[in-house]
Amino acid sequence: MSGAHPSQEGVHAARGPLPVVLAGARGHGRSHLLNIRRLEERGLVRLAGVCELRPLDAAELDGVGDPEQSADFEALLASTGARIAVLSTPIQTHTDMAIAAARHGAHILLEKPPAPSFAEFRRMTEGVEAAGVACQIGFQSLGSHAVPAIRRLVEEGAIGELLGVGAAGAWVRDEAYFRRSPWAGHRRLGGVDVVDGALTNPLAHAVATALALSGSTRAEDAVHIETELLRAHAIESDDTSAVRVVTSAGTRVTVATTLCAETSSEPYVVVHGGHGRITFWYRQDRVLVQRAGHGPVETEYGRTDLLENLVAHVTDGEALLVPPAETGAFMRVVEAVRTAPDPVEIPAAHWHTEAGGSAPRRVVDGVDALVDASADELRLFSELGAAWAPPTRAGVR
Repeated sequence: MSGAHPSQEGVHAARGPLPVVLAGARGHGRSHLLNIRRLEERGLVRLAGVCELRPLDAAELDGVGDPEQSADFEALLASTGARIAVLSTPIQTHTDMAIAAARHGAHILLEKPPAPSFAEFRRMTEGVEAAGVACQIGFQSLGSHAVPAIRRLVEEGAIGELLGVGAAGAWVRDEAYFRRSPWAGHRRLGGVDVVDGALTNPLAHAVATALALSGSTRAEDAVHIETELLRAHAIESDDTSAVRVVTSAGTRVTVATTLCAETSSEPYVVVHGGHGRITFWYRQDRVLVQRAGHGPVETEYGRTDLLENLVAHVTDGEALLVPPAETGAFMRVVEAVRTAPDPVEIPAAHWHTEAGGSAPRRVVDGVDALVDASADELRLFSELGAAWAPPTRAGVR
């Protein structure tokens, strides 16, 4: 879906600040609250409502006025006349809430992952399209100006023939992280798919960005997917995982992630070419180009905020940066994770416990080097000889 184009009447009506409802204003939702306040100061939006089970208090609302608050999302949409809904709610609620917002005529900024299954993703997309509203998926890294710049370099042959794309994400998360909400660390909850996990949630940007740099973002671009899902923590979902996607162009895209790192580091994507490589630290918008016959060149790029882009789409018809169709390949990965066997427990002999910020954390021995090696060599953990990774892996077409 390319996103709805606003009618002339809609454009005219939107010249004032667009009323926004935020669903989920705590945890990660806090960043959306602060971003809405930033855009309020520029006169682009107005925070009309906040949907939370427990209302925000005065301290939490400091600087954002006194928006209407309700636990009833649809009632809030109706009473505020919201033009935009920002959804930062549990993964398993995304589809129903997006469709509800669309039914009320609100354009949508939907947090990643957009849905817990490909079927739910398709239902969400069809519901939004039928309502004629725009939907932006919250992969902020895809708003980086580095993404089209790297794609141009590859297309122009700056690093020779494209050989593959690797991504690495090594983060530190303690045991409290997996208790932050009832759905955290779960593949399913009450019989409903959640599909939380390193690849699909905290380090989902690594997957989506690697696919984008390979030029393979749509569902039909992901031809074959292999997963290795493992866990050191006592959880249901994966905390140390790798995936390899073979695209319709024959490109290998490999992503290795862990939440059990020895040291937390900036995640990155490496584009491998026949005559060089491009490394992209996607949270920093920083790019390093290394190629034969040239010295290394490092560049920092700007970034377009996705809510700001959605506002520009609604008011001026600017193209959406991350419409749902451009996350189809990512959702194929989510589906591969969802249908794969449950993550394999990493034997206790291969991890140890360290003190964390608010709780102990589990550290998988040697995992940092293996994550980097995967991105460098486009190989999965088992292919790199990780003692804790079984040689069998799940694959889907």
